[in-house]
Amino acid sequence: MSKFSLYGKFTVQDGERDTMVEILLEAAESMANLEECEIYLVNINETEPDSVYVYEVWSSEEAHQASLSLESTQKLIQRAKPIITGMDRVSTLTTMGGKGIS
Repeated sequence: MSKFSLYGKFTVQDGERDTMVEILLEAAESMANLEECEIYLVNINETEPDSVYVYEVWSSEEAHQASLSLESTQKLIQRAKPIITGMDRVSTLTTMGGKGIS
């Protein structure tokens, strides 16, 4: 069974990477009881001080879209908006399986 996966990059204002990491880690925590969200990883690259990467694996694209309307997600989006200067969807993927995927 395939899964819907995203690999995204957030670019933030100078000096705001740690704030963005905190917000995204809160998002990951809020997904803890959502079975449809199988993986939500927050990553940084030391050579990009104003960027944060997120890798997500969902049971379906619809499950991902539904998560965006959750009240907890909306609150986190509102906190993040003022510091985001850019967003790139590095890739939308179909995950076929592997370690960590049920």
